[in-house]
Amino acid sequence: MQSPETSEAAGAVTPTASMKIRPTTKGSSAMNMPLKHDDFNGLVSESLKTTSRIIADRFGKRHDNVQRDIRNLIEESPDWGVLNFEETPYVESANGQTYQMYEMTRDGYSMLVMGFTGKKAMEWKIKFLEAFNAMEAKLRQPVIDVRNQGQLTQIAVQLIEVNQEQAKQIESMQEDVAAHERLTKADGSLNVTESAKNLGMRPKDLFDWLSHNGWIYKRAGAGSWLGYQDKCNRGLLEHKTTTVLRADGSEKVTEQVRVTTKGLSVLARLIFPTAKLIGGAK
Repeated sequence: MQSPETSEAAGAVTPTASMKIRPTTKGSSAMNMPLKHDDFNGLVSESLKTTSRIIADRFGKRHDNVQRDIRNLIEESPDWGVLNFEETPYVESANGQTYQMYEMTRDGYSMLVMGFTGKKAMEWKIKFLEAFNAMEAKLRQPVIDVRNQGQLTQIAVQLIEVNQEQAKQIESMQEDVAAHERLTKADGSLNVTESAKNLGMRPKDLFDWLSHNGWIYKRAGAGSWLGYQDKCNRGLLEHKTTTVLRADGSEKVTEQVRVTTKGLSVLARLIFPTAKLIGGAK
């Protein structure tokens, strides 16, 4: 059955006495709601549909004329029409009687209002499309059911993982701060023994780490450590000539590898994780 006649200008529903009344259908549409001109959220349901009543009300059309246009669309393309329009009952709050309206999808709405013209029509076309988009965005947001133990367990696991990651970041920051504090005490370049002291480790462990990780080496038959050229080019190591006294009082000129302030900063960030792999830095 068609809906009661409505005013073309205002869209107000005025039932006539001659109309046959259909009994109220149990479980009527979720879109059976009071029409409010300022209720933007009432344009589209969570099933991403709107109704012929809402269309008639917002666009200032007679509801029976809107229904007529919908039936014409269905007749022109029955298969498409069945997918995008569904006739459903609603209860008129003014008299408690039951009438028919159409629920429609976004595509059905777009096809229906395509021929509506005028400034007001354009405004409501835009508002309806915005309402469809807003509802789609809302439905994409995950809904947490506090009664679902599986969801709660998953959330708890995610929180633990986030906390662990934050703890790692904090630990890394603390290592950087400690490294900075040690560097502020260093002046110029240091020999390996002095560098080990600044890094808080034994000299033997630092020598082991530097040799295992491509920082220093010894030539065959030589007793002094030398820095690899790539580390020297990067300003991490340097060499200085040092004169030492032998037991007999004679002098010996040796070349000594030294760690620069920049090199010490790099080592402070690398040394402990890697040193553990070779058994150093206990």
